Amino acid sequence: LFATVFLGLVALNYVAVSFTETVKSSAPAFTVIISKLLLGQTTGHYVKLSLVPVMGGLALCSANELSYNLPGFVAALLTNISECCQNVYSKMLISADKEQISPAELQFYTSIASLFVTIPTCIILADYNKVMETNSAMLGCLILNGVFFHLQTISAYFLMDYISPVTHSVVNTGKRAFLIWSSVLLFGNEVTFLSGLG
Repeated sequence: LFATVFLGLVALNYVAVSFTETVKSSAPAFTVIISKLLLGQTTGHYVKLSLVPVMGGLALCSANELSYNLPGFVAALLTNISECCQNVYSKMLISADKEQISPAELQFYTSIASLFVTIPTCIILADYNKVMETNSAMLGCLILNGVFFHLQTISAYFLMDYISPVTHSVVNTGKRAFLIWSSVLLFGNEVTFLSGLG
């Protein structure tokens, strides 16, 4: 979880939100591979064939992206792989035969683990002057962001209890399309014709 969030922030530092989400839309392909390796799940040929347009769209967007930057692309790709591993591993924990844990328990344990990673990171990297200058409006936004992140994660764990990691990735790709176009409209990112088509 830490690697996913950290690499996602690094990606956003170098490239536009729309490009980061476009790269992350390749998640179903990575999830097919990771599910095979970790869970032994075989994905049908029709599902694999349905990934071709997703990968083609990604190639179109990446080749013509105006904000393309190699470090940003690599960080977005590594975020994607980390997130796919996290989803497959979560499914493995939630649906284990021997020591199955509930989605709420998984959220609890991952939150505790994240706390132990976050505290030393904050001690080493935080700019304490900037932290002390945070106004109440920004603090409110940060708290709201944390609440939304918590709700997103717990709902993903509950959903993972009912569907396969590949299905989860495909559904997430639909969400990414919405995020891409929202960021284009909200931030006014320039998009080439081929990127829009992809």
